[in-house]
Amino acid sequence: MTIYFFLTATVLSATPYFLGGSRKVYLVNYACYKPEPDQMCSKEMYMHFAAATRAFTEESLALQKKILERSGLGNKTYAPKALLEIPARRSVVEARKETETVMFAVIDELLKKTGVNPGDIQILVVNSSVFNPVPSLSAAVVNHFKLRGNILSYNLGGMGCSAGLISLSLANDLLQVNGNSYALVVSTENINTGWYVGNNASMLLANCLFRTGGAAVLLSNRSSDHGRSKYQILHTLRTHTGADDQSYNCIFQELDEKGEVGVKLRRELIAVAGEALKANITLLGRMVLPLSEQLLFLATSIARKVLKMNVNPYIPDFKLAFEHFCIHTGGKAVLDKVQKSLDLTDRHMEPSRMTLYRFGNTSSSSVWYELAYSEAKGRIQKGDRIWQIGFGSGFKCNSAVLRALRNVDPTKQEINPWIDEIDEFPVSG
Repeated sequence: MTIYFFLTATVLSATPYFLGGSRKVYLVNYACYKPEPDQMCSKEMYMHFAAATRAFTEESLALQKKILERSGLGNKTYAPKALLEIPARRSVVEARKETETVMFAVIDELLKKTGVNPGDIQILVVNSSVFNPVPSLSAAVVNHFKLRGNILSYNLGGMGCSAGLISLSLANDLLQVNGNSYALVVSTENINTGWYVGNNASMLLANCLFRTGGAAVLLSNRSSDHGRSKYQILHTLRTHTGADDQSYNCIFQELDEKGEVGVKLRRELIAVAGEALKANITLLGRMVLPLSEQLLFLATSIARKVLKMNVNPYIPDFKLAFEHFCIHTGGKAVLDKVQKSLDLTDRHMEPSRMTLYRFGNTSSSSVWYELAYSEAKGRIQKGDRIWQIGFGSGFKCNSAVLRALRNVDPTKQEINPWIDEIDEFPVSG
């Protein structure tokens, strides 16, 4: 009777996900920023400019070199021009120039791809975690592209690397209540502001991993856009573990012992990310997994928690629900943890690992570089389901589920950050 009750409750709780009457939201297209060749920063160049700052001790330089060697980054990632000079130019002016260069270029590319007039955009969501000037970055976009005066404009700050999927979720929600509309989502991060010039070991990791990047995404709830759109958004899901002190403190911007600002990444980060992922997939599973997988998961949960049986927890096979996985490039250790937790193959992980290698951690925009990788490889077919996973300070794990509305033919592909070099990937090691 107890098992029957739980099975019934699970099926009923899942019913709203399948019977909902929400508006369909289409992802018309997206664009990823690819910096100029003169912004390329090899590991050797990074160490050269780090030493030239004269801010780091020999011990700190040795640590950064060690981190880079184990990071999973290659030698063609990008850094802001202001940091590739001696002396480096670190200021609010340079930080604004860096972010506006990325945003304006990637939006221009997106508008060219879609043919949408800026005046037709009704909703704008911009996210950047560590750089939040006045006027806001969203206001800078409105001003530069002369967007409409009644635009619903939002600027998200301080929300970490998962903010891109939060922005997507917010835009998706707004499109549920604003008919016949376009929404523009812009995700980026500022390297100039985030650059740490101290010697606290736990704050140096961010310097080594984060690189220049950004993405712009155009969403629509117009039925007329179905035929030309690449994807449909099926689900967005946000889980927050910030009520737990360890989760809240594992990524924290603060002052070091000498008053330098940096983002501290604590040792607990990987464990916290694992717990946040577990919380997210427990909810997501109800939406996407076959009923057989849900029942197996439920049965083992009842056996362990209700009947107190000594059985291992059942890990659902998400490979039955998705053809493609876009996992935020938080670092090699994070990707290793997710691969093990979800029992994914090396091919499933390839877009994430190659994005980390080629572009580094571009923060909230990384999941779009990963999707672009799969497109450039010719792997996206009509009906394919894509799971985008983002992790961020707070601590948060956020998901978006997309379904391909058509085959993506790389031989007919528009601008893509991978398209002119995709034959060089994957690389080994």
